[in-house]
Amino acid sequence: MNGQASFTLRGRNPDVLTCIANLSNDEVFTPPEFANRMLDTLAEAWAASHNGANLWADKTVRFLDPCTKSGVFLREITSRLTSGLANEIPDLEKRVNHILTRQVFGIGITHLTSLLARRSVYCSKHANGQHSIAQSFTSDAGNIWFERIEHIWVDGKCAYCSASQAALDRGEALETHAYAFIHTDNIKTRMTELFGGNMQFDVIIGNPPYQLDDGGFGASAMPIYHKFVEQAKALEPRFLTMVIPSRWLFGGRGLDEFRNTMLNDKRIRKLVDYPDSRQVFPSVDVAGGICYFTWDRDNPGECRVVEFGHGMESSESVRLLLEKGVEVFIRSNRSLPILKKIVEIERAAQHSTAQHSTAQHSRDYSLVLPKNKRFDQQVSSQKPFGLRTFFRGVEKKSSKHDVLVLQSGGRAWTSRAEITTGKDLIDKWKIFTSKSSSEHAGQVDKNGQRRVLSLSGVIPPGSVVTETYILLGAYDTEKEARNCFTYVVTRFFRYLITVRSSAQDLARSAYQFVPIQDFSTAWTDQRLYEKYELTDNEVAYIERLIRPMEVEDE
Repeated sequence: MNGQASFTLRGRNPDVLTCIANLSNDEVFTPPEFANRMLDTLAEAWAASHNGANLWADKTVRFLDPCTKSGVFLREITSRLTSGLANEIPDLEKRVNHILTRQVFGIGITHLTSLLARRSVYCSKHANGQHSIAQSFTSDAGNIWFERIEHIWVDGKCAYCSASQAALDRGEALETHAYAFIHTDNIKTRMTELFGGNMQFDVIIGNPPYQLDDGGFGASAMPIYHKFVEQAKALEPRFLTMVIPSRWLFGGRGLDEFRNTMLNDKRIRKLVDYPDSRQVFPSVDVAGGICYFTWDRDNPGECRVVEFGHGMESSESVRLLLEKGVEVFIRSNRSLPILKKIVEIERAAQHSTAQHSTAQHSRDYSLVLPKNKRFDQQVSSQKPFGLRTFFRGVEKKSSKHDVLVLQSGGRAWTSRAEITTGKDLIDKWKIFTSKSSSEHAGQVDKNGQRRVLSLSGVIPPGSVVTETYILLGAYDTEKEARNCFTYVVTRFFRYLITVRSSAQDLARSAYQFVPIQDFSTAWTDQRLYEKYELTDNEVAYIERLIRPMEVEDE
């Protein structure tokens, strides 16, 4: 039969899904190798909760990909079931037909992807066509559904996904990107409408669209992937696994409630994190990296966190997703003991304790520094002087009272009357840095290292900055300011930023784990390593991640 060739010859022919171009950075095709990695994790979780049972040998399990693009998940699931059910259903035609009609379901995100997915799974864009390896479908779609639906506009925004009406209300000739899975008030009813009957899925798996490119341009566009996760949970499958951007772990526009819910959800039993998305998607740079998780409905507990380094070396730790005292995920397993040492030593100093030990650290130990020792307390707001990014001063100073403005693209002058906030800081020595890490500073280089901070330095009294920059401190004396800057450029300081932030958005909260020092003296990494009693391995880890930055970088 045609199906025989489709399964037996795949290993000899090039797999088109390994080289197909992505639709966009928001709708990324999943490489087959990575899809299989996720399926291996799923099979392990199934076996652990079903007394070692083989997921692929169960003819009753139903799978759903609610955001099908290339169809790779459904194709690989079908392939595994075809092998696993060989004893249960010996006849190949009957086996494949059972799998495709009873076990494997998908929802295309666009008309194009639905055709592509059907071609991948059924070997025909028509599920009921003469070339289809399924034998009993009566419709073109089969179990891979797609129909155009429209956004519900309320005050210029979609009531379900917050898409911009101005950008996406564009007529029938173009895709609406109104995804069926998230444009409904009752997802269980929607599944009945799409597939009929009482559709209870055992496994939901997918790689959802990441954001709506509706004019927001990149990081400021509206994230959407979390809505797919929330809807999938509402269907109450036994297992849920999805690959999504990692930036939800730290923050992100409109993601506070989602992050809080996820980090407190003890049904997330495995989280696999790739800080550099190119480790998985070689041609796509997703700011902050990507991750996939496995959610187990019936077996809550601690999470196995797997962290991949730049060279694909990994570390694993079974721990809570939300450590005591913090509201974000601590991304690196190796960072936890370092943070706990810093907090313990600072607290000991705060209470003038003569003796302290860092030999053992309780898992329940709070990671919160004493408030007066937290560096974020001296970091300015996003507009320290009330000047917007597009503010432009004049080339020449017209009055002795004018102030120097550090603005995007260089320096200029403006009247003090233009300064609406932060007036008390104008005549202090100030340490500044770019609010957002540049692409060059935020990305890892060929050695797997980041610079983290981009343009940074010290500016004298009589100077201000636009909101392109934030202030890391303001001092009465030049000595204190320059000593603070010696601290800012250390690998230690910049490493602690990466622990709290994805190194893309460097607002005040990014400095929460950085302790304040005594700036009557200059600082070096060596002094800091000794102060916080870091081991040789911990020092090597920091220096492997963060590349040098000299004081002269200002």
